[in-house]
Amino acid sequence: MRKSSAAIGTTFFLLVAPGVVAGLVPWLITRWQIGHRGSSPWVPARILGVALIALGAGALLLAFWRFVAEGVGTPAPVAPTQRLVVGGMYRYVRNPMYLAVASIIVGQAGLLGQPGLLIYAAGFVLVVSVFVAVYEEPTLRHQFGDEYVDYCRGVPRWLPRLTPWDPEGDAPDAG
Repeated sequence: MRKSSAAIGTTFFLLVAPGVVAGLVPWLITRWQIGHRGSSPWVPARILGVALIALGAGALLLAFWRFVAEGVGTPAPVAPTQRLVVGGMYRYVRNPMYLAVASIIVGQAGLLGQPGLLIYAAGFVLVVSVFVAVYEEPTLRHQFGDEYVDYCRGVPRWLPRLTPWDPEGDAPDAG
């Protein structure tokens, strides 16, 4: 796959997957209405919500770009990367895209004062956790072999490391 094809496929997948999960579904739940039953969200929750949305969106875009630039492929299972993506945020945590999407949804809950989005975010985290354990990690282990196994030893699945992983000299600290 060429980088231009990877960029087009990745952009399409960004619109379809996170666009639906962090855009369409939250809109269907809330219609972007502030508050529940006429109440107004607490101002610090709204500020935190905006921060979580901005951080999540930025992280998501950087992670998607990394799939094109480093992996020469897409995050979509139908057009996977040619190389294992281990740079950028992936040096700190194995699943920054899922964490970014969860951050966006939780941020929307804070911004809008919509607790239903917190329930949706919890469901998203549960489904993604099962998907990662049952499909994604076994598939990556099969595709990339020892390179992926070493990566898993050095980089945690969900809670980011404090320092970037160095594949040449890091002692394992992940789980």
